[in-house]
Amino acid sequence: MGLRERREREKEARKRQILAAARTLLFKRGLQSTSISQIARTAELGVGTIYFYYQSKEEIFYSLQEEGLDILFRAIEAIDCTTRPPDEKLRETGLAYLHFSDAHKDYFDIINYFLATPSVILGSELKKRIDRKGSRILKLIDGFIRKGVSDGLFRPVDSKKYAVMFWGALHGLTQFKKLERTVLEGQDHRQVFNYGVDQVIGGLMRTR
Repeated sequence: MGLRERREREKEARKRQILAAARTLLFKRGLQSTSISQIARTAELGVGTIYFYYQSKEEIFYSLQEEGLDILFRAIEAIDCTTRPPDEKLRETGLAYLHFSDAHKDYFDIINYFLATPSVILGSELKKRIDRKGSRILKLIDGFIRKGVSDGLFRPVDSKKYAVMFWGALHGLTQFKKLERTVLEGQDHRQVFNYGVDQVIGGLMRTR
């Protein structure tokens, strides 16, 4: 391994160390009560080291959201590359979202934290960058819907609005996993999730 490659690996490892500490503090204290010095102590690094990689704590938390949205985007992008019909692509997107919430729970929880905390302000530029990440995912879903409409499989709808509604439905249905022992007692969450996704897709289908 060359010196440059070793240094790059060390940088990535240090970033992961910082992000892991920030993730822990986010859920323990919340964004407003978390400081750079606390992140440094938790990561067992100097404050100067934190600022070498990130300009502010807001940028650190942006990076956590960015990583999660990138993982989710790649999963749905892989679905887009298949030859499945649009309704199946939407169904696979639902399964990909559910899998993301399980396999990448930390990232899912971070995205959910910021969705559920509208008072959190990351600054206009960081917000724009996060919005662009989310827009890539919505664009893929929008494309599935537009293809279904053009193929005559789906009824004419506002594909952009339906894409937002579809993602919102996926997120809401995923959240119900936390209620398996209460509201959903005696029911399998995955079956409820699939039923809900099928109903949303069914609302798109053109009646024969």
